[in-house]
Amino acid sequence: MKPNKPYKKIEIMAVGSEMLSPYFQDSNSLYITKRLNELGLDVSFKTIVGDNWEDLLTSIKQSLSRTDILFAIGGLGPTQDDITREAFASVLKKKLLYHDEILEKIQERFKQRGMTMPVVNKKQAYIIEGSTVLDNACGTAPGLWLEHNKKTIVLLPGPPNELKSMFESHVWPRLQVFHRRSSEKKIIKITGLTESKIESILSDIYPNDSSIKLTILARPGQIEIHILCYSDSSQAHAHKKAIFIEKRILDRLKDNVFSTSNEELEHVVGKLLTMNKETLAVAESCTGGYLGHRLTNIPGSSNYFIQGVIAYSNDTKIKLLGVSHQIIDKYGAVSAQVAEAMAEGIRRTANTNYGLSITGIAGPTGGTPKKPVGLVYTALSWANGNTVKENRFLGDRKSIKFQSSQEALDMLRRFLMRGKENISDMSN
Repeated sequence: MKPNKPYKKIEIMAVGSEMLSPYFQDSNSLYITKRLNELGLDVSFKTIVGDNWEDLLTSIKQSLSRTDILFAIGGLGPTQDDITREAFASVLKKKLLYHDEILEKIQERFKQRGMTMPVVNKKQAYIIEGSTVLDNACGTAPGLWLEHNKKTIVLLPGPPNELKSMFESHVWPRLQVFHRRSSEKKIIKITGLTESKIESILSDIYPNDSSIKLTILARPGQIEIHILCYSDSSQAHAHKKAIFIEKRILDRLKDNVFSTSNEELEHVVGKLLTMNKETLAVAESCTGGYLGHRLTNIPGSSNYFIQGVIAYSNDTKIKLLGVSHQIIDKYGAVSAQVAEAMAEGIRRTANTNYGLSITGIAGPTGGTPKKPVGLVYTALSWANGNTVKENRFLGDRKSIKFQSSQEALDMLRRFLMRGKENISDMSN
């Protein structure tokens, strides 16, 4: 079946020199892309250009030569480096026309805040001839919608709250005419497997269908599979295709999948503990409280999270967790034996159903040939037993801390799902 609307090439252009620095990220384009995907529309190009007149003119010309719909974000403010409106007018060979009613709205906005409008804001009352003004309910910069030589051009403000409000109120309704097909998205989150392992497990079920897209996104400790299905007939058909692909993947990956509803691992663990009416305490060394931080980020975590101890020094491990100094002297603080004693100690001290512990070397220094950076032991203790796992993580200090907390949470998740009778299978 052919698509019910012709394919449109779409580009998003983020304007602003700050976007080319390491201090700002273009999150607006992600939001716009998500909304466009819901209309069955794909983005072909994303461009970031600084506040340089010649560079901006060049970028606009290139974008208009290859796309049918162009979204330009930012550069609509009152300052000298806000030149998006002027640059588009120059490329399109159109005049900038002054509108009294726009200036009055800007003045009124300042008046409501008990302020007088600075003179520089007057430039925001000029719009490109032939364009439709998009009202800005959250700021002073109006957006513009232009149709030019069979191209659609949309100029939007840079602040995310202004852009989203304007997009939903004024852009989204106008985009319905481009609605090409229905779409359905699914996100599967996995831990315990590498990206290459997942690829080998799923390689033969990749669909040979351009209306079904599978994307694997990897970061240390977690893999995500994004399923995007399109249908030219109906939303129900797109949903059916997504469910079919999702089920095939779940059948292969089994309990290595921890979420199909875009939840983080700590949320999943919290729900399982709540459902079982059980409690947890944690003891951390190299993660420095990161595990407890993740657990307590979940609203309602006080129902199951009882206590956390950052046992960084050996003395703290001994005094607060009851780890014997003989074990530390014999095996070292970074060892399976100490991790196990920490988990059992915090469970007993806090009088909880479960105790989780982490001890390791997060780096970048402190490693030895026998105990390198990235060596981390995670342990789980319950009323009738303990289990411990040796991990060899790669990455920088921040990455190793995340992977350590992820592994500890996953140990508990698998235990809660499988039950203690299958604890020996947890590392499979």
